[in-house]
Amino acid sequence: MSDTVAPMATLDSAPAAGQKVIHEDKTYTTVKEGLAYILVPDAASTKKEKGKKAQAVNDAGPVQQVFYNPIQQFNRDLTVLAMTAYGEEVIEKKRIVQAKQFKQRVEKKRKAEEKKKRLAAAAAVEAEGDGENKRKRDQEDGGDSEASNKAARPDEATSPQGSRAHAEAIEGQNTSQSTAPAEDQDTGAKNDLPRPRFAILDALSASGLRALRFAHEIPFATTITANDLDPSAVEAIARNVRHNGLQGRIEVTQGNAVGHMYNKIAANMGISQEDRDQGKTYKYDVVDLDPYGTAACFFDAAVQAVREDGGLLCVTCTDAGVWASNGYAEKAFALYGGIPIKGWHSHEAGLRLILNGIATTASRYGLTIEPLLSLSIDFYARIFVKVTKSAAAVKFAAGKTMMVYNCDAGCGSWTTQYLLRNKASPNKTGSGSFYKHQMSHGPTADQTCEHCGTKTHLAGPMYGGRLHNPDFIKRILDKLPNADTSVYGTTARIKGMLTTALEEHMEVADPSLRPQTREDKYAELEPYPFYVSMTQLASTLRSATPSEVVIRSALQGLGYRVTRSHCKPGSIKTDAPFSVLWRIMREWIRKKSPIKVENIKPGSAGWRILQLDQAKPAAAGEEAAEAFEKDNDTGDVSATEEVAGGGGKQKVKEAEEDEIVFDEKLGREKNKEKLVRYQMNPRENWGPMNRARG
Repeated sequence: MSDTVAPMATLDSAPAAGQKVIHEDKTYTTVKEGLAYILVPDAASTKKEKGKKAQAVNDAGPVQQVFYNPIQQFNRDLTVLAMTAYGEEVIEKKRIVQAKQFKQRVEKKRKAEEKKKRLAAAAAVEAEGDGENKRKRDQEDGGDSEASNKAARPDEATSPQGSRAHAEAIEGQNTSQSTAPAEDQDTGAKNDLPRPRFAILDALSASGLRALRFAHEIPFATTITANDLDPSAVEAIARNVRHNGLQGRIEVTQGNAVGHMYNKIAANMGISQEDRDQGKTYKYDVVDLDPYGTAACFFDAAVQAVREDGGLLCVTCTDAGVWASNGYAEKAFALYGGIPIKGWHSHEAGLRLILNGIATTASRYGLTIEPLLSLSIDFYARIFVKVTKSAAAVKFAAGKTMMVYNCDAGCGSWTTQYLLRNKASPNKTGSGSFYKHQMSHGPTADQTCEHCGTKTHLAGPMYGGRLHNPDFIKRILDKLPNADTSVYGTTARIKGMLTTALEEHMEVADPSLRPQTREDKYAELEPYPFYVSMTQLASTLRSATPSEVVIRSALQGLGYRVTRSHCKPGSIKTDAPFSVLWRIMREWIRKKSPIKVENIKPGSAGWRILQLDQAKPAAAGEEAAEAFEKDNDTGDVSATEEVAGGGGKQKVKEAEEDEIVFDEKLGREKNKEKLVRYQMNPRENWGPMNRARG
């Protein structure tokens, strides 16, 4: 039995995972993701010329600089599901509008036909009347007796009353015919209406993998444009489109993404008002930005290129070292218009910086954004926002933009301040309210932290509204049970992360303070804008970290709500102020995890929060619990205090009289499904790959 070599496939062969394809003297391997296939050049086909730098390698083989990055499959799976959830709702609305316009056309045509027939009937009656008058004149001039007798006994057909009855009968017949089902009154039936337009732009397409997946996996997408500036990337896109047999579904363009979007904006300006009323547009229903690094340079064009009646803008920013770190504060300001936060909550602050960049850009054009889903994932941010034309909503933008006073060098607490105040005031009749946009008062925080006395730093401005739309998240989650795991390989993680994001959306405790009107929705703020790390709180006090269930039991026992944050493991979001969190930590140390005083540096944040300067001197190595015998708290405090949180100042109960209970049974979640909430790095050097070359 002789060994045989499988023949090489061609570009037009049916694609299959792992097959070898030869095209223009180069060999490619077919890689499958979702329902799409892309061609990855073999290492031998991409060797550097002599004298040039050799291709880097690691334990997994050659470092992939081009074409396929498996690390971001989660991003692509999530994007397809999010676009599908968004698009199904949009398509349904478009079909309703389309059916309404169809009925209007049918009704207009019916009325025109009725008018035409009425005019024809009236003309016929008038012609009959003229003939009758002529016969009468003939009779008066000596016509025969038979004609005279006939004129003396007019029948229904020739009398004026008979003529009107005849016309009415004709009109009634026409009316009955015109009220037949609308499907019979137009050239086409309702079911034959054209598919609603749903256009997607993959603005920075690289290998075209996203566009290929959109074409394969979003059945209602009518137009998909894959654009890239790099000629070699455009060649790769065209090659992959051909290999997938999608030449009729995907339009491949080469050019600067900003220029491409501005050209669409200019073309849209020439549309007539009638076409606009019918929903015709050159703009995209979805614009997807997935660049290497920041997407900030594309914001201006993207918010205008997407439909202004609720188009979807998808943004990826992989420069977490800028928006989630204080190392490049000047660059963060240049790109996003704000200063990042230093501290454990920097990733959520980074999401808000990016959203602020999009929101302020949109506001210049009378556009407003609604974040549908905002995620910090691995090394990048992935954000989905809905863009809508609304001059009324733009007025609320400054009142949803906040500055942050951050105690990054001390205990890690923070206080927020909004640039304007969106204040609801009753109208003159008292039957409703309207909003005033007022100037904010001076600083809401001192230069030093109220908890530890450390100097605070200023961060922002950043977006202060909600990060997610719970209805949108639920629509995606509802699709997961029916999602094919062979197509969407990261469904377990999508479910875990989206469930966690959904849990983050805690409604305001008082139902009367929840949004009731459209304006209330415009003004809605995030009540608890950042997550808290109990590990960091414990580190400040040099104590053991209480478990999540222990902290949950303590907070719930005091009447506060608590949940996780999707950004980091071990993080929590709660409506409890920092004064309560520090009180819980002091009680945790006193009851459950005593510390050694010599581990606390005098004058440090932990020293001040533990109030060791107020306690009796303790011997070196003695448990700090003894230092709390006399008084473990700040002393006399009022029953309530004002705390500036995400929703502005609110009254919170200090509850010094309430006992703090650490009960794992109370804090343990019941009947909770085990979920993959946070990614475990699957291999070494997990992160973004190099930019595509050649």
